[in-house]
Amino acid sequence: MTEPGSHNHPEPSAVVLAMLRAFLRTAAARARSRSPRPAPDDDVLLDAPDDRLAPALVAAAHGEHGPAARLLAGTRDNAEWDHRDRYATRLAAFARFRSEWLDTWRAGAPDDPDALLVAARLAVQRHWDSPARTELLRQVIPTVVAAAEAAGPADPVPWRTALDAARGAGAEHTEFERLWEQAVRRSPHHYGSHVAALEYLAAASPDAHGECLDFAETAAQEAPEGALVRALPLHAAFTCLTATNTGAGSAARPGGATTAAVRARRPRLDAAADRAITLSAAHPAADPWAAELRNLLVYVLVRLERHQDAAEQLRLTGPYVTSFPWDRDTDDPLGGFLRVRADVRARPGEASPATGGAAPGCPRNGHGERVRPGDH
Repeated sequence: MTEPGSHNHPEPSAVVLAMLRAFLRTAAARARSRSPRPAPDDDVLLDAPDDRLAPALVAAAHGEHGPAARLLAGTRDNAEWDHRDRYATRLAAFARFRSEWLDTWRAGAPDDPDALLVAARLAVQRHWDSPARTELLRQVIPTVVAAAEAAGPADPVPWRTALDAARGAGAEHTEFERLWEQAVRRSPHHYGSHVAALEYLAAASPDAHGECLDFAETAAQEAPEGALVRALPLHAAFTCLTATNTGAGSAARPGGATTAAVRARRPRLDAAADRAITLSAAHPAADPWAAELRNLLVYVLVRLERHQDAAEQLRLTGPYVTSFPWDRDTDDPLGGFLRVRADVRARPGEASPATGGAAPGCPRNGHGERVRPGDH
């Protein structure tokens, strides 16, 4: 690795150094995770990048934007929209701590659609946690939409950013629908755009769990085999399980929905988890790309008390922890993950209430039976 001083840039901050250490540990941890033993705590990596993103982040830490530019240009040229969405989000998050590389990129190529995408994502992220979020995001929406319009007729990812900005700004339904139409016109099965729409629906009507599941199930059924959007029902299940406004008349579960609300939709929540188990099985173990899906799946399975299935997903996850969904319940997502993992591991051989002792990772149909090949 080139010494930072050779580029005449300031020394990396403590945050950047911590991230770099995680990047450098990724390859070694990945190799260790392929052994049958569980990953010890010191092997766990939070939000570790995959092999394509890691070099771009390391270069950005040294003020170099070239690898990030090439990475995003490649995703655009190859229509890898889900990868493009995730990489742009991660690069924008990095730019919150170290933005010199992005500033240089934008100064040298002010109309570059990839630089505009990261800058728009960064603007939304910076305002999201502000007490004045609504007003601040209303101010940036015109710039975000202009960047999306300049991205051309094929790229849905800038429109996903516009959807997030509109949601945070409390946009009216007609405005959100206009942006949604632009996103799905470009890619009808883009996962990020569907997540943004699902979260808008959940925020607009906190008791609309059935509608959220309807939307997610329809999108998943219409998507091609293996498409990431087929995991959307899992996100809808998470939304249902963590809802805090579920109406009167039932006691709230810790951290989310009422017992009655969960019981009423239990078959659909189990079906969402089963569909995600099938998707997880299509990826190799210890795959950083599948980490967010598997972390979310573990969270949902634990909330559904399907601990054997959760244990299997923890095994497949390996060392890769993602902040989402654990940051929903705690400011320490890694600690939250480790606590859940320890609890699941403390239940050896326990049969899941939902499966009645079925083999971990074996999906079931809506009647509690194992799913046959034609059931999905």
